[in-house]
Amino acid sequence: MSLLDRHVGFVHALREAGLPVSPAEGLDAARALAVIDLAERESLRAAYAATLVKRPSHRPGFDTLFDLWFPASTTGLRAPRAAEPDLPGLPDLETAEVSELRGRLAGLLLGAEGMNEFARAMVERFGRRPAGPGRQNWFSYPVMRELSPETLMARLLAEVLAGRERGGLAERVARQRIGENTRRFEDAVSADVRRRIAEDSGIERIARSAVRPPLEQLDFLRITKADLARLRREVHPLARRLAARLTVKHRLGHRGRLDFRRTVRASLSSGGVPLTTFNRPRRPHKPELVVLCDTSDSVASFAHFTLLLTYALREQFTKVRAFGFVDTVDEITRFFVPGADVVEAMTRLAKEADMVRFGRTDYGHALERFAERYGDAIGPKTSLLILGDARSNYQPPALETLRRLAGDARHAYWLNPEPTAQWDSGDSLATAYGGIVPMYECRNAAQLAAFIEALV
Repeated sequence: MSLLDRHVGFVHALREAGLPVSPAEGLDAARALAVIDLAERESLRAAYAATLVKRPSHRPGFDTLFDLWFPASTTGLRAPRAAEPDLPGLPDLETAEVSELRGRLAGLLLGAEGMNEFARAMVERFGRRPAGPGRQNWFSYPVMRELSPETLMARLLAEVLAGRERGGLAERVARQRIGENTRRFEDAVSADVRRRIAEDSGIERIARSAVRPPLEQLDFLRITKADLARLRREVHPLARRLAARLTVKHRLGHRGRLDFRRTVRASLSSGGVPLTTFNRPRRPHKPELVVLCDTSDSVASFAHFTLLLTYALREQFTKVRAFGFVDTVDEITRFFVPGADVVEAMTRLAKEADMVRFGRTDYGHALERFAERYGDAIGPKTSLLILGDARSNYQPPALETLRRLAGDARHAYWLNPEPTAQWDSGDSLATAYGGIVPMYECRNAAQLAAFIEALV
């Protein structure tokens, strides 16, 4: 494969993985290749990263794809596979005992050079499994099982501390360094396994499954708890932007009351004819917000994200009231008091909130119950934000109730975590509800950011 083919394929793979790479940035990366030594792989990585990577969260996916398209064993980007390295201190990689290999690994975990080369040799030794005539599979697990780097910690600490007192700063520093090097070795083994599979099966095929989408493009309905923890950092900037957008709409949409005195004074220059009118400036204030979110199991991950958003919004709005529902509704504002731990708040909410009667989502009953119990929460200063998939298990939709609530609010918006193509399928009432409250597809943080930008 030529360098041009690798460049084009690599840039395309980055776009397929969700990393935003424009044609101009692809050209910038190509120009950067003309001023570096292509035999220096890390210089090549740095040149691509400087021109193509925009956010720190995109770097892991970039590195994974770079290792596939520009593998470490490809010398000068031309040779298909270099010979496996000769490692000093080992008699023969094919005959060396596992204890000798573990001794070499122990030295690498203490900071010796040659970890990547050793990882490639160990994948060659232990990671191969036959898969039929002329075929073979590659795995990381057999390598880690044979060498068990995590079991070397006690031995390495004894060598590093050399009789010094345990439990002090020296031990903590040593543990941290050994742990980081252990993760480096595991990553090197995984990268070489991906490289070998890509060489056997095709880079494009492996690239499509090797990289998760960036954090801001992860689907809310399939997000994990670990992803939710990382998303907390993304929520607060979005909440600030949402508050700013709604404030702008409020300020531009409604002028203050007529300033009679200024208007009369200005009319003196035109013979008492008020050619120009003046209005009193409105007092700046943060808008009020009511959040009504579906917390049923079908949208559980999305509900967790919206509760994180609600928690962040409390810092941006003068007044935020949050309500959760499954087939009945309860106010959950009390669980998100300022300073409360958001994880603890969600745990209490699941145990104490009264949002379930029979356990099947019923938007119609929840809307009617909300109007009956909490209708006074919505007024002319209120922005209403509804979050849910609009699937009501074929129950009556209570459209008139929703129309009345939306009419009482200053603004009303509905964010739906399902793809637009699935709206109105099965028990979905997306079009019916969307005809009353503008409905937006919101499957990830990127779409939420786009919705906020569109509010101007």
